[in-house]
Amino acid sequence: MGCCGSSEQKQREWKPLEDRSCTDIPWLIIFALFCIGMACIAGFSISTGAASRLISGYDSYGNTCGQKNSKIEGVELSGRDQTDNKYVFFLDPCNIDILNRKIKSMALCVSRCPDIELKTYTDVKKFALQNGSELCSYDIPVSKYPSHGERSKKCPKLPVPPSNSLPVFHRCTPVDISCYAQFAEAFVTFVSDNSMLHRVIAGVMASKEIIMGLCVLALVLSIILMVVIRYISVVLVWILTALVVLGSIGGTGVLWWLYVDHRTNLTDQTGTSPTPQQQVATDNVQALLVYAIFATVFTVILLLLLFFMRKRVALTITLFHVAGKVFTHLPLLALQPFWTFLSLMLFWVSWLGVLLFLGTAGSPVQSEEAGLVEYRISGPLQYMVWYHAVGLIWISQFILACQQMTVAGAVVTYYFTRNKSDLPMTPIVSSMLCLTRYHLGTVAKGSFIITLVEIPRLILTYIHNQLKGKENACARCMLKSCICCLWCLKKCLMYLNQNAYTATAINSTSFCTSARDAFVILVENALRVATINTVGDFVLFLGKVLIVSCTAFVGVLSLNYQRDYTVWVLPLLIVCLFSWLVAHCFLSVFEIVVDVLFLCFAVDTKHNDGSPGREFYMDKALMEFVENSKNMAGRDRPEADGDGSEMKPMTHGGTFT
Repeated sequence: MGCCGSSEQKQREWKPLEDRSCTDIPWLIIFALFCIGMACIAGFSISTGAASRLISGYDSYGNTCGQKNSKIEGVELSGRDQTDNKYVFFLDPCNIDILNRKIKSMALCVSRCPDIELKTYTDVKKFALQNGSELCSYDIPVSKYPSHGERSKKCPKLPVPPSNSLPVFHRCTPVDISCYAQFAEAFVTFVSDNSMLHRVIAGVMASKEIIMGLCVLALVLSIILMVVIRYISVVLVWILTALVVLGSIGGTGVLWWLYVDHRTNLTDQTGTSPTPQQQVATDNVQALLVYAIFATVFTVILLLLLFFMRKRVALTITLFHVAGKVFTHLPLLALQPFWTFLSLMLFWVSWLGVLLFLGTAGSPVQSEEAGLVEYRISGPLQYMVWYHAVGLIWISQFILACQQMTVAGAVVTYYFTRNKSDLPMTPIVSSMLCLTRYHLGTVAKGSFIITLVEIPRLILTYIHNQLKGKENACARCMLKSCICCLWCLKKCLMYLNQNAYTATAINSTSFCTSARDAFVILVENALRVATINTVGDFVLFLGKVLIVSCTAFVGVLSLNYQRDYTVWVLPLLIVCLFSWLVAHCFLSVFEIVVDVLFLCFAVDTKHNDGSPGREFYMDKALMEFVENSKNMAGRDRPEADGDGSEMKPMTHGGTFT
């Protein structure tokens, strides 16, 4: 089958690391042009004055604070010289519109934020006379603050809370956070009074050293776990498998025992007249019967799967062991999550900055209700926002795909180098350089495919949230089904993409050709793939839980000695969330290494048999697994391995470690 212009080949000739050429150059050009478009949007938003309006702020008449302004047609108080008025002051800073994410209040440019509480309009007048900072609308003279007829609309709401300006964004922000109680309650549901909020925030600040120490502990535990898995992979996997089997059998037995017990009690009461309690008991017996049958079927299927897939479980254990050795030879792999996380953070911060610039890059519009000026996006700017949103998804997926390709390239180099002493000095750096020189187009194409699936999923999720409570049950079910299907499709494509990157790292083929070759290999080893993805993912999930649990336990012990602070909820939540993210980042790299090793192993066993000229590349541990599989297959089914494929005699060629 051809794929996107790829040439048809009956038999793929795998030549690991022999030839290296540029792949998917047109897609690299498309991605480069797209990034240039993103840069043009950023430049446009900054050049139109949006940056100054965002940083310095603007008042409700369209004047940017801290500079001279041009007149806006139809707005009487626009075009003022606000050079000396550098701060934005809100007449009612606590009136927050959570839905539209803005403060519903008139804004003015002032020379100084009120640092004391002003209880009367006479106090507002004195503050203006003493500091030259007028807190009422520009068209109201200072002398008329206490008696002006429109003071309730054009003067600040009393009492005026003391405020300070933000370090970069010159907005007068109330010092007392209780002003934002409504805003806080929308996000922190357990805040019932201001004292609780104060205690929580004070506790986080008081225990910041402990929080930082526990975050470092989570990082250390993640690294230790990756090393430990190498040495206890056999014991770990089989213990977990035994626990799952015993749990399934025990749970099934308990359900049947409960069913028999409840049925016996119900039979003893059959002579009496039916009561509501007996009807409930009958329903419970039927429910227990259904649960027991379901658990029995599940347990039988699980036992059969484990019996027929026991050899594949052994392969998972071996791959975990070899993956630990890979990290020993390639220690820089452990730093890969840092670079990816740093790159994503830098991109997300810059993307958010440009989005904020776009939010203030629109045309000034005067509202009909209050006559106040707002900058709204209209016309072509709306398309810029959509373009910018697509850029968030595509470039984020591109950065993640670069990590996958970099890890795949390093592991492929390790696997297909017979003598490990001939490895490059820094295989991970060599893989980065190879990616930059040859395969950026492949990464761009793979990430674009994920973007095509992610965009409609996000749109449907947005529609579902907007229509919550309005749509009927059928529409709600259809929306959720579509969202679920798109999510599953995304996960499948991400897994196929990762294996396509591995195939590209091996043979330097284009994305479509690599995806096709990887798909064929995966289909031929479907049972092994299923075992690795189930058993392996389960082991790594338990590893994440272990890291979070240990970090939380140490956190409880540490906070226990901090007697002056008893509210541990928020510090522990912060620590647990961070430890989960750290464990996920590190163990996801470990998972990528295992998947890459498996594809390399599958290619190796398919095209090599150990004979002279066709020696295996694999590690000694994998070699022993192949020999054991051959010996067991020889006893059970002559000349066939566990997968039904022919296993030829092999000789040990090359150098293995």
